[in-house]
Amino acid sequence: MITPGDQVVLRLWGAFQYAQVQTVDPQGNVFLPNIGPIHLAGVRNQDLQRVITGAAAGTFRSNVYVYASLAEAQPVRVFVGGFVRRPGLYDGTSMDGLLHYLDAAGGIDPDRGTFIDVEVKRGEQVRAHVNLYQFLFRGVMPPVPLGDGDVIFVGPRQQTVTVTGLANNANVFEFPRNAHPTTADVMLLAGPLPTATHMRITRANGPVKNVDYRPLAEAGSLPVGNGDAIAFTSDQKAGTITVRIDGEHESPQEYVLPYGAHLGDLLRQIRFSQRSDAGSIQLFRQSVKDRQKTMLEASLHSLEQAALTARSGTSDESQLRRNEADLILQWIDRARKVEPLGQVVIGQGPARDDLLLENGDQLHVPTRDGLVLVSGEVLFPNAVAWQAGLAADGYVARAGGFTQKSAARRIVVAHADGSFEEVSAQSHAVRSGDDLLVLPRIDTKSRQILKDMTQILYQIAVSAKVVLGL
Repeated sequence: MITPGDQVVLRLWGAFQYAQVQTVDPQGNVFLPNIGPIHLAGVRNQDLQRVITGAAAGTFRSNVYVYASLAEAQPVRVFVGGFVRRPGLYDGTSMDGLLHYLDAAGGIDPDRGTFIDVEVKRGEQVRAHVNLYQFLFRGVMPPVPLGDGDVIFVGPRQQTVTVTGLANNANVFEFPRNAHPTTADVMLLAGPLPTATHMRITRANGPVKNVDYRPLAEAGSLPVGNGDAIAFTSDQKAGTITVRIDGEHESPQEYVLPYGAHLGDLLRQIRFSQRSDAGSIQLFRQSVKDRQKTMLEASLHSLEQAALTARSGTSDESQLRRNEADLILQWIDRARKVEPLGQVVIGQGPARDDLLLENGDQLHVPTRDGLVLVSGEVLFPNAVAWQAGLAADGYVARAGGFTQKSAARRIVVAHADGSFEEVSAQSHAVRSGDDLLVLPRIDTKSRQILKDMTQILYQIAVSAKVVLGL
């Protein structure tokens, strides 16, 4: 809006010639020869051309054309006070709005200031009350022209209700001091997610904290007070679970089963092919993966502490310990990046079919490919054809033999069904589809660190089927 002090470019041509930049006088007018005063205060900039053209048309009936434009807004200085971060006097123009000056003052202090009753004052007179929630939620900002010396005052925060949990807009919401908000008002502002079924209301009145727990369908009109906290929760009971099956089979890849279904219920629905290794079904579970990751992290943290706190008797031993600790810490960083598989050892016992399934479980049906995967501290990690009666060191020999870093007697066999066992080099326990893992030799001066690292090596080999060399 145009205010006194703004500069307006005025041009008339045709039968009457005039070109001038005029300043809107204190009465809000500009003066055109042969036309007289034209009141512009309060006129929107977009309507300026129409107002000047209408005034000229009252004097000049034809052959006079008008151009009008706002040249420069009047510089003003506005005071911003109350509960803002940086109260003070701020420069701007009459074109700048309320949000410009609030932003210049660092914004409203969210812990102390109000967002629903920002006052615009001129002297002792309150010219406007602005509720910023109308702008935040509806995009509506009332036009409040600001003049030199006006005051924007942010008062203290009024009633508040805190919303957490399953909501699109979990936040702290403010209500007028004399209002009586309900849970329906809060739900309108917070927008519960479709998964939310219940509402937990923690009352803040008095020395005793009370909790009210209601379904959303029954909690639409409960009163809430200043300081109350509302948490939207999901209290749904699982009715079905989803299990995915991959590998060698001829069945659908995803099954929806009743909650509480057992492994046997699923296995009876799977159609195996001639190449399926039905006796080595593998089960992978997210909750097991999370536990394996937690246990591995705990073991690595313990090893890290042992490496950093090892004591030395001499300066030479101290330097040796330092170099050793640097290598161990580098190895720990690599180990932290290993992701466990979350495999469950289901075995072949009669209780296998009674194993409860969880939502998100993944079954893998191995293929009878007749291969043994040899990895770890061997010269050429590779897949080797399985041969009946061939010992573990025979498979290692076909993969190029042991490396210098290998512990020749530390071999772990990961069977296709998820079970593990440590075998000797002459063992004949390797079966078709197994993974043969050769662990590295640990060269360290600390027996405790040796024990810790050996334990972690086994832990990584079992949980991720990976041999992490030193």
